[in-house]
Amino acid sequence: MAYEEMQATPLSSIVEAFEYLADTVENGKDELHLIAFCDACALVSVLFNSLGLAFKFAELEYCAKVRGLVEASKIYPTLHNILDVDVRNGRVRCPGSLSRNLRRVRQGLDLIRALFEQFLSTYDCSLREAASSAYAQTCAPYHTWAVRAAAAAGMYALPSRDQLLISLKETDESAEFRMQRYIKAVVPVIQYIDKLYISRNITLDW
Repeated sequence: MAYEEMQATPLSSIVEAFEYLADTVENGKDELHLIAFCDACALVSVLFNSLGLAFKFAELEYCAKVRGLVEASKIYPTLHNILDVDVRNGRVRCPGSLSRNLRRVRQGLDLIRALFEQFLSTYDCSLREAASSAYAQTCAPYHTWAVRAAAAAGMYALPSRDQLLISLKETDESAEFRMQRYIKAVVPVIQYIDKLYISRNITLDW
């Protein structure tokens, strides 16, 4: 049976949502609408939850930032709009700003991408090794020493590969298929977000 015909799983729902976003940004059909972006990002929280206490810090921050963007979507239609209002008010990097929230959510999406890439690189790679490498690549450069230390300690509490697959209701084969689809779909979305900052002369080193 084709994976697309199987019963929906948390990962399949995430993949479908980001493939829709990727199609939007790659084909230039429209500006990326904030509500559609938030709906897709909200689904990703289940992945952080599946990683247990080790990624609790990431889940709490990620979910809080997504909620902030959801509230903003009631006022601002697109991602362009939230950056424009913060640029106009000089609040781009301010704590609690919508631009800062978007930046942190983008990092969360990239963390999952890197985790999936490491997870799929070899079957012998433990989830702890995959998560440690993914965190070092994507989030560690922007976190304080205290947060990095807590994250490193928490890596020892990660579930095993098999436990993660069970939690996500996936097999090795279906997980590989869907993780690859997520990686492919999320990259153009991340690039789209980065270009929003760069086009406004906002650096990405924060």
